[in-house]
Amino acid sequence: MNHTELTERFATLTTAHLADGCLRARLSVRCAPAGTRAVLPGRKLAGRVLPARHSGSVDVFLEALTSAQPGDVLVADNRGRLDESCVGDLITAEAATAGLSGIVIWGLHRDTAELREIGLPVYSLGSLSTGPLHLDDRAAGALESATVGEWTVTTDDLVFGDDDGVLFVPAAQADDVFRLAESIRDTEHRQAAKIRDGVTLREQVRFSEFLAHRESDPAYTFRQHLRAKDSAIEE
Repeated sequence: MNHTELTERFATLTTAHLADGCLRARLSVRCAPAGTRAVLPGRKLAGRVLPARHSGSVDVFLEALTSAQPGDVLVADNRGRLDESCVGDLITAEAATAGLSGIVIWGLHRDTAELREIGLPVYSLGSLSTGPLHLDDRAAGALESATVGEWTVTTDDLVFGDDDGVLFVPAAQADDVFRLAESIRDTEHRQAAKIRDGVTLREQVRFSEFLAHRESDPAYTFRQHLRAKDSAIEE
């Protein structure tokens, strides 16, 4: 799946749909930590992971860009530090010029006004005025993988972002996840339309049947019931 196909397919989905698709595909749901948000709300992000581990200098980001492919997403690993920012306007402008589709930072950004003017989707844990305060030895494999929260990602992963946050999906399973996410989306859209028409969600999922079944079988779960009724609000 090339980048154009990737962005077109994600255009009608959300990261919530993809997360549910991962669950249904029996994959780990790899979300960036809660609080990872877009500098420009309302913008979506999709692309291959371009990893870079920051150790105090932006040279690692510049080096990562030398091997970037159009549509890649720079994933900047600053170990979730909240005492310094690691990406500002110059790196963001450079990434945009290199044809990247965005930046995801496990850490902070600065130059917020300039980033909004540049317009490239950037996700981070927030902003802080100061730049790097440390200079450590460069990590082994600094351009081979990046850690975001509890997850380590590589160029074998895709990254998606929207107003709910950021999610990573293995590229090799992306088709399956998209197919499942699209099915879930369509089911939920039908359910929402019925609610607007006056048919409650409890009626649609036959909630009274679930309660009756649970009376006779306390181990019976709502998720088992939903699978049996082909509903999609949980997996």
